[in-house]
Amino acid sequence: MEDLTRRRALSIGAVLGLASIASTPSAWSWSSAGSITGTDTVTDPFQIWDPDADEVAARLLADGSIPAVNKAWDSWIRNGDALPSGMPGHLTDYLGEANRLPTWANSELLAASEKFYKRMNSYLFVSESLGSGILSTVIPREARAVYWSAGGADMKERAAKTFTFGYDLHSPTAWQPSGYFVVSANKTRLVHSVVRNLLVTSKRFMETADQPKPISNGDILVTFHSVATVAYNNMKKWGVKVSADEEAADLHAWQVALHLLGVQHQFIPASWAEAQKQADQMLWPVVSPTVEGISLARTLLGYIEDATLGLTTGFVNEMVRYLIGDTYADWLELPRDWVSRALIKVAWPTYVAFREGLSPVVPDGLYLFDQFVRGVAMLFLNNATSPTQTPITLPAANRPGA
Repeated sequence: MEDLTRRRALSIGAVLGLASIASTPSAWSWSSAGSITGTDTVTDPFQIWDPDADEVAARLLADGSIPAVNKAWDSWIRNGDALPSGMPGHLTDYLGEANRLPTWANSELLAASEKFYKRMNSYLFVSESLGSGILSTVIPREARAVYWSAGGADMKERAAKTFTFGYDLHSPTAWQPSGYFVVSANKTRLVHSVVRNLLVTSKRFMETADQPKPISNGDILVTFHSVATVAYNNMKKWGVKVSADEEAADLHAWQVALHLLGVQHQFIPASWAEAQKQADQMLWPVVSPTVEGISLARTLLGYIEDATLGLTTGFVNEMVRYLIGDTYADWLELPRDWVSRALIKVAWPTYVAFREGLSPVVPDGLYLFDQFVRGVAMLFLNNATSPTQTPITLPAANRPGA
């Protein structure tokens, strides 16, 4: 891996004709009138972090409790599980408050989201795990935070943990006592806080940091938009019929998920229209290549190519291009395959329509797409220690050499 320096990053920006490699959002203007609070204030989410969880994480790092907590977490995976023994008292107290749904959570909408995700699972999986997974590598702050944290040194495991979060959210039992998502979200929130505490001690990470510490509320929302808002747009682009009730259920599941991740209510969009407004201000203006992101993308694509045996590298690259667009794919230096591109452009929408019962036409690429979806899914599921779970554990250090 070539040396990751500010000078190298700037050289990539110069070659691509970018004004700045370290893009930052413009002055924040989105009003909380569009949030679930319905108030009318303007607060910059990129200046808001998660103080309660951060304090817990700092204490865990200071007293060396991370290994004991990870061991205790082995048995704590389902929403209905009692909090495990073997954890420090301050962590148990914190989780006693955090590991619950907000009072405004709507059980009917959450149940509807489970049915919706069961119907849409394959397409959401492609959009979110592959499309959004690679898209994340051109979000500078996210790419750098992932690369220099411990997870960046083992991207197969890191990606599997991210997949666990999405898989659990989209499970038919996500919000039920037998489901996993509430626990997965609380573990993920604490992972963010531990990483937030650790990365500020990394000289290499801080060399290009443009925040006092990473993973702000704004950064979590950027990830939300790169996953959920992008998937919402893809369903429309692909011609999938989604009812207004299903859209509402999908949004509500994400609203509760953002709450569980520690995002303040004043920033959680109250509608998909408001989510689009947020994305227009906080996501699309900041995407750009970084050497960290290019390295992560190459690693992830290598895993995917190995998992989808029988499919050409060109097919995989063009599927990524179809999902994230040529501009971002060019930043990541993905080679072209015009034959695969022609097939995907025509056959993927037909494949989705056929699978959704919207078209009797069997697409030419039916087997290819089935193989692709199955291969990528098994890449992550095979990394799990149970049928649906890759353990979400707390790191105790940054990436070696950070």
